[in-house]
Amino acid sequence: MANAKTEKELHRIFDATLLLKGIHATVELIGGLLLYIASADSITRVVDFFVKGEINEDPHDVIANYILMLGHSLGGSSKAFAALYLASHGVVNGLVTLGLWKEKMWAYPISLAVIMGFIAYQLYLLAFGYSLWLVVLTVLDVAILLLAWHEYRLLKMRKALTL
Repeated sequence: MANAKTEKELHRIFDATLLLKGIHATVELIGGLLLYIASADSITRVVDFFVKGEINEDPHDVIANYILMLGHSLGGSSKAFAALYLASHGVVNGLVTLGLWKEKMWAYPISLAVIMGFIAYQLYLLAFGYSLWLVVLTVLDVAILLLAWHEYRLLKMRKALTL
């Protein structure tokens, strides 16, 4: 009985991660579209609006200065690339998440491959510099990978029993 309870709890955790991943995919897609239609001047003004107060309070704030620099550097091809990256990442994540939510067998191997690719890329980036945000994302991706693998195995067994 404890095993059934554990499986039910793991499935609820998996569903919660899918919900968060779906929200994240939607935010990425909307962010990519907004970035694409926004002018470089608009981006600069929005970044300035949100960061100026922090910079005035602490001119050496690393995060605020990084955001300011990033906002001012988004123009031309870098803005187009960032918009395309965000939007396409959101679409891929959204489709895979939807497939997992509907327990489509094709979605599991694809999601495992995509997540492993993200983990590999994040580890590559971490090799060049520490980022707490990147460490947290990588740990979450590893957890999602393990949960997806577990769910995939259970779904395969369930489908085999119903044949």
